Amino acid sequence: MQRIAEVMTRDVTSVSPNETVRRAAQLMDELNVGALPVCEGSKLVGIVTDRDITIRAVAAGQAPESAHVMDVMSGDVRCCFDDQTVDEVMQDMGDSQIRRVPVVDHDTRELIGIVSLGDLATKHSAQVDRTLEEISTPAEPARPPLNS
Repeated sequence: MQRIAEVMTRDVTSVSPNETVRRAAQLMDELNVGALPVCEGSKLVGIVTDRDITIRAVAAGQAPESAHVMDVMSGDVRCCFDDQTVDEVMQDMGDSQIRRVPVVDHDTRELIGIVSLGDLATKHSAQVDRTLEEISTPAEPARPPLNS
């Protein structure tokens, strides 16, 4: 069975929780990515996505140059280990409806890579279509009911 170590992206750029939202967005633009792991030193403490920046900062009226990544990131981040099987991680991604998962060291929780749906699609021949379908299941919008 193929392991995550065989398909993950190594040498991942991360951002500090104390960095500004603007800097995180600039890094995403430079790297052409939609998410960045958030690390204190090399220890994973969260993840910030372009959607987090849009919804939790911009739509909430926070100024990108003064808001910090810690204010908009997701702290309860799903992660995996490099020795897990690809099929196991794909199942977790589908169940959690996430497109990318940071890869951490078993003992230290230090970031050692990231695996995305794109990595799986290009480097693994398993059932990526099924995982994409599970990830892409529409969620109900969190909107108050309209008054008639």
